[in-house]
Amino acid sequence: MCDLASYDSGNLMSDTMQSSPIEISAQSLAEFEAAARRPLAVRMRYAFIKTYKPILDDVTYRSFNTMKEYRKWCNDNLPGWLGYNSPEPDSDG
Repeated sequence: MCDLASYDSGNLMSDTMQSSPIEISAQSLAEFEAAARRPLAVRMRYAFIKTYKPILDDVTYRSFNTMKEYRKWCNDNLPGWLGYNSPEPDSDG
């Protein structure tokens, strides 16, 4: 059994983590162990959640002649929260 409180890989863990053991509830441990017994294919199926992405998921594919066209399309058509928009230019120059 691995003692997480004493594990030290090149002093990467903070002093707080090293000095106090991690408490795991019996229910959480039981859920983890049950999940670990599932085959990998089942764990992978439950690991990813399909989220509808507006505009991106509305057609099978899109193609662009240049990266510039693609970036312009993303900026003009996709909501910013999807993360496909170009970054805002710095205001300080």
